[in-house]
Amino acid sequence: MRLLRFLLLVLVARPLALFMTGADVSGRERLPLKGPAIIAANHASHVDTLLMLSIFPSRAVSKLRPAAAADYFLRDPVIGWFSRHVIGIVPVARSKAGRRAASGEGEDVLAPARAALAAGEIVLVFPEGTRGDGATDAMGQLKGGVARLAEAFPDAPVIPVWIQGAGRVLPKGASVPVPLNCAVLVGEPVAWTGRRGPFMDALREAMLALKEQAPPLRWSDEP
Repeated sequence: MRLLRFLLLVLVARPLALFMTGADVSGRERLPLKGPAIIAANHASHVDTLLMLSIFPSRAVSKLRPAAAADYFLRDPVIGWFSRHVIGIVPVARSKAGRRAASGEGEDVLAPARAALAAGEIVLVFPEGTRGDGATDAMGQLKGGVARLAEAFPDAPVIPVWIQGAGRVLPKGASVPVPLNCAVLVGEPVAWTGRRGPFMDALREAMLALKEQAPPLRWSDEP
């Protein structure tokens, strides 16, 4: 199954993502090649996951495990099989029970992500928790799950990433992607500070700093 996933990602998903997005990448050398490591990226489109899978070196792509909403990606047996075995998601519950778990009650919704990190894999998280406004690339409020993972694995690098333009390739609610140029900016690791609040502030600042560095996209309506 691991070989099948590798072949599908490298031979199918990567060329498709490159065709749809152009994938101009800055700071690619900062991407980790092994785990445990955490990638924290903004989220405006389902294309984000495919785009991130496409920019990793072939020798590392099988280590990348995107955290994804279980209620969306596991809602159908076929989609669920593809999501687990090809995309390689670590499912995260967004139910009421899952939200209670964030405060220490019930099942730990981050258990699959913790297990992936413990196995030496690279976990991709979207700290906003849901897709934002793809038209403006505005970043929403960051959820604290990424801080909980960083706290559990304090030596794992947390790499901030800014994805610009994917929200127009496949906007929220759309089902057919439109090929448009995108940019991905990879920042320096954000260190775990020992406290969740300061860590989250530092991560948000790092992601917004990358946004400010993003070059104008060729299809942008802005002057």
